[in-house]
Amino acid sequence: METFDPLDGAVLVDKPVGPTSHDIVDHIRRRFGIKKVGHAGTLDPNASGLLILLLGRGTKLSEKLMADDKVYGGTIKFGEVTDSYDVDGKLISSLPVPPLTLEQLNEAASPFVGDQLQTPPMVSAVKVEGVPLYKLARKGIEIDRKPRLIHIYNFAFSRYEEPVGEFRIACTKGTYVRSIAHDLGQKLGCGAHLATLRRAVSGRFDIADAMPLSNLLELSTTELQKRVIPFLTLVARG
Repeated sequence: METFDPLDGAVLVDKPVGPTSHDIVDHIRRRFGIKKVGHAGTLDPNASGLLILLLGRGTKLSEKLMADDKVYGGTIKFGEVTDSYDVDGKLISSLPVPPLTLEQLNEAASPFVGDQLQTPPMVSAVKVEGVPLYKLARKGIEIDRKPRLIHIYNFAFSRYEEPVGEFRIACTKGTYVRSIAHDLGQKLGCGAHLATLRRAVSGRFDIADAMPLSNLLELSTTELQKRVIPFLTLVARG
């Protein structure tokens, strides 16, 4: 019977705002001396929440886990458009925000639910002929991008205080939530960008079971092993 190392599997991390997903992979690799560390779905630097780190032979399950549906919470700021569609981008236009009630905002959001073709933003890590789009965007180059089929299960706002709305969205893998924010702003005629984003769920994994990165880095290797979801458990979850 095949044997596995206690560190072969996954660890759920509550990613803070600031570092990239790759930064966190590096922190864990160096801190615990693990040769193979990866993750199951990137979070942008300005996003926080659930990041599934894969350790050892757990890295073989990257594509399998990345394919899972996701749930996010966050805020959208209306009246300002940025080139990246989120708070990290350069402000390119500013318009007055029309009077909006929470009910009107949800009416505008409801048509986004269902299947749709979404074009990745230029400021993204999607590669065209091996070159990430964001590198082309930095040079002022914009190229045609192939739309991707995504599905939005639910998109609703729970609070609105002009010009910021708080929302929750459930969607398939590869969905650019900042593109949804941008498109909603265009629909309302005032523009918008994603102000904050936090991943709450990925497949069967929940942020409630994740440990903040700072706490994780303080663990001993033995303590880390106790938090590892074993390889065979990940496979069995299907």
